Amino acid sequence: MRGDFVSNQRLVEADIAHDFGASRGNVRAALAELSVEGLIERIPNRGARVRSVTVEEAIEIVEVRGAIESLCARKAAEKITPESAAELKGLGRDMEEAVQRGDVEAFTRGNEKLHARLIELADQQTAAVTIARLQGQAVRYQFRLSTMAGRPQVSLPEHLAVIEAVCAGDGDGAAQAMQQHLMSVAEAIRKSASSAPATRSLKKITRR
Repeated sequence: MRGDFVSNQRLVEADIAHDFGASRGNVRAALAELSVEGLIERIPNRGARVRSVTVEEAIEIVEVRGAIESLCARKAAEKITPESAAELKGLGRDMEEAVQRGDVEAFTRGNEKLHARLIELADQQTAAVTIARLQGQAVRYQFRLSTMAGRPQVSLPEHLAVIEAVCAGDGDGAAQAMQQHLMSVAEAIRKSASSAPATRSLKKITRR
């Protein structure tokens, strides 16, 4: 989920056991669980590898997240307290300052904190587990979006709209704002897909 392993990378049990100081049995059990979560795939007679998610799958994942996180935003709005509202507004200010500084990493961290906090405030455990799995499957596209020129400037007002609605206790508005934000993410993934081959070529040239 951190992006340490790339799509289609082979996962050799012996190497993983050595790197993590774990037994082969525990590594095998972990790989089986990751397979169930859709993060890796196991190929008969060939072992395991990091599952490659297509653009179409990534968009579908974001669309499903839109439905679930809209529910979380609605629930968060229903349960918001003055203390929680102040916290969310603080996150919003941090994200605004990050955009003003051009600090993409800080904005990305703020983005992650905001989404995580809204899920916590919603207190929907099933939704939280589902969202975590979906995010893990599409992590490659999340990294790509985080480096897309101008993306924070587009994403910031969407997040601020979610914060405003949640803090106002407006469940319908919060759900709508979250849905619009994640549909914007899906559209950004579509656009980023067309530039992926050029990015790969540039990396090859850089290595030379």
